[in-house]
Amino acid sequence: MQNSDRAGLLYALAGFCTLSIGDAIVKGMMGAWPAPAMAATRYVVGSALLAVLLARSEGLGALGLPRDKLQWLRGLSISCSAIGMFFAVWIMPLAEATTIAFTQPVITALLAMVFLGERARKSTWIASAMAFVGVIIVLRPNFEAAGWAVLFPLMGAAGMAVTIIANRKVHGRASVLAMQYYMSITAMVFLCVATFAGQLSGIETFSLSWPHWSVLARCAFIGVSATLAQWLIYMGTAKAGAGTIAPMTYGQLLMAISLGWVFFDDVPDGLATLGAAIIIGAGLFLWYDRRTRSPA
Repeated sequence: MQNSDRAGLLYALAGFCTLSIGDAIVKGMMGAWPAPAMAATRYVVGSALLAVLLARSEGLGALGLPRDKLQWLRGLSISCSAIGMFFAVWIMPLAEATTIAFTQPVITALLAMVFLGERARKSTWIASAMAFVGVIIVLRPNFEAAGWAVLFPLMGAAGMAVTIIANRKVHGRASVLAMQYYMSITAMVFLCVATFAGQLSGIETFSLSWPHWSVLARCAFIGVSATLAQWLIYMGTAKAGAGTIAPMTYGQLLMAISLGWVFFDDVPDGLATLGAAIIIGAGLFLWYDRRTRSPA
């Protein structure tokens, strides 16, 4: 059991750290192409990879678009999360954008009370208040420079929280591989629509042009690396359990800080570090409370 837990923790840590590598690549492409187009390309590549794996495992008949409305909700919410995080890492230091995204566990807990009927616990409200304070501390200096655009990482966190809630609702309706494929293919559809809508809007930020080959190559790499990261996280969950690997998510933040420091000279100041500590503390407090309440 101990060996299985150790392997699960290592799988999960590798997966979460890999996600930060993709975020760093996105930050390095700031302004090179519209964010929806980059996100769409990432999911085109991811969907193609998952389609090959699913066809080999379950046959070509498994590759159709899902009819379940909740599967489409998963795709829409993860699309919003992707676009939010693309913009977030462009307008904010990588570490601070990633820090705000770690409000996701608290947002998930609040949504679970509303949509899943989970009982409101005192710990949830305490963690929510802590996370709110941490977000205000991290956002304050960035808000003065970028205005309301600093809310993009919250959009990313909220989109991921809705995805997790939808994941709980559809659990067991298909194989794990099929569930990954359905989310990826529906996200691809929504992001392609958003890309062309942006082109039609006439807004220069969303105007399409043929990008340099390196932009497409990096988007493709993000698609492959994100798919690999999700697989690693799944393997970690399977070997050690979701509750055990939960703290490994903060490896993503440590990786983001390191990459931001090395490649973008983004060094978190004292206030940002304090805000990050409060947000992380809120997430760990919520995790610990659930662990202690869960039956042995």
